[in-house]
Amino acid sequence: MSAGTVPDVTVVVAVYNTMPYLTTCLDSLLAQTIGRDRLEVVAVDDGSTDGSGAELDRYAARHPETVRVIHQANSGGPAAPSNVALDHARGRYVFFIGSDDHLGPEALERLVTAADRWDSDVVLGRMVGTNKRYVHQAVYASTQERLDLFDSALPWSLSNTKLFRRDLIERYGLRYRTDMPMGSDQPFTLEACFRAKKVSVLADYEFYYAVKRDNAQNITYASRFSERLRCAEELVGFVAGLIEPGPRRDAVLVRHFTWEVAKLLRAEFLALAPDVQQHVHDRIRKLAEAYLTEGVLARMAPEERLRLAVARDGDLAALRELIDQQADRTLPEVTVVDDRWYAQHVGFRDPAFGYPDEWFDVTERAATVLAKLTATGLAWGRDAAGARALVVTARSRRAELAELSAEALRVSVGDLTGVTSVTPDAPGTVVRTDFAMDRLLAVVAANGERRTVRAEVSALGGAGSAPLRTDRPVAAPRRLARHGVRLHLVTPTTNHKGQVIVAITPVTPGRFLARLRRIWPSGGK
Repeated sequence: MSAGTVPDVTVVVAVYNTMPYLTTCLDSLLAQTIGRDRLEVVAVDDGSTDGSGAELDRYAARHPETVRVIHQANSGGPAAPSNVALDHARGRYVFFIGSDDHLGPEALERLVTAADRWDSDVVLGRMVGTNKRYVHQAVYASTQERLDLFDSALPWSLSNTKLFRRDLIERYGLRYRTDMPMGSDQPFTLEACFRAKKVSVLADYEFYYAVKRDNAQNITYASRFSERLRCAEELVGFVAGLIEPGPRRDAVLVRHFTWEVAKLLRAEFLALAPDVQQHVHDRIRKLAEAYLTEGVLARMAPEERLRLAVARDGDLAALRELIDQQADRTLPEVTVVDDRWYAQHVGFRDPAFGYPDEWFDVTERAATVLAKLTATGLAWGRDAAGARALVVTARSRRAELAELSAEALRVSVGDLTGVTSVTPDAPGTVVRTDFAMDRLLAVVAANGERRTVRAEVSALGGAGSAPLRTDRPVAAPRRLARHGVRLHLVTPTTNHKGQVIVAITPVTPGRFLARLRRIWPSGGK
């Protein structure tokens, strides 16, 4: 790019110790189809100690018309280097990329073309995670010329990894919060989207690859509990200062209360010292009393809604009990009314809280809960017709299972459904299933199979399934059985996950001889 030429897009890269991912990032930028004559890269090395600074200098030396590098002492977060890069940006648009991430080859060309065509101030390109990095996908459901901040999934995707019109950034003096070691891009992105005359999204291409490092050192994953709490307070306070009270503010706050606040009140909270728990609870309660409106609660998922409401309205003991209940993925006792299931979580029909029954409705989970059986025995016996059969017994702590019709409960080994009977056994239900041996062996792969035993339930308008699990090892003796001219070893047991399985192994001459060699090795005494 010649001196004085205004690039179409400046890519801002804040860098701190991201080798070797940084190399992939820079290569993806220089390979962009938009062309280097329309692109500039402004990279700020924030005091790296792993060679990232030298790598940046190497690229700047090779591509001096495209890559500019600024070195500074470590600032403790990505905000300061991002602000420095913005001060040096010359492009009509600015795009931010994490130095451990990379772009699809056509990303910048497609984004700039869309922004020019639609006269958009902010353009999102579909972002995907790699190495099991989670990226919320709802906002990328379809390409849209105009995206409404308050009536879309945009509040759930507030990272800075978007194309911004630089005139918008400078007109409103948008910069990153240097007092936030994490989450500093969210106020920037939110205000840009709030001020923009048009926000657009492109969903027809994989623009951005967000990488979770193998050492999990991305700041999102390495942040401490106290920093997360302060980040949540700052974000909620920023939204409250930017957007007037009412449905529009609620539409944004539901994201922050769900992701940044409610996630602080999970099982890890119970591991904190009691005085720290009280301190955290006091701060979250203060936040909830100020901004957790009925409009926010109405938009939340049931589990997070109840957790935050109890944090606002209850004491620490109630909050601890609820977190413990929710951490245990099995349901507590339920109240059944007109075929609706209501979990007796903290606050259920408690006049001190006054929450509606609907908050505790878990009917959609009923079938899955009923399908979770604990295996108590594996044995060989006879089925009702007198044929040799594998007998699997299991128990459910749900008495409701015994009230289902015979067709509503199926227990299977692979594709084979057994003959099941249920017996009430207060306070739960005993389930027995017979699998005839000849049917177990009817279809077996040449190399044998390991089949998982599963329960499936159809009830209350839903369906659920789960593998049978054990809370102690169970097994039946290995049996040699013939099907036609072939012999098989059938081994009912449990695997390393505590799931009940049936291993069926064809007995071939080679396997038979190998087994004999193990039993009677040649040579020696």
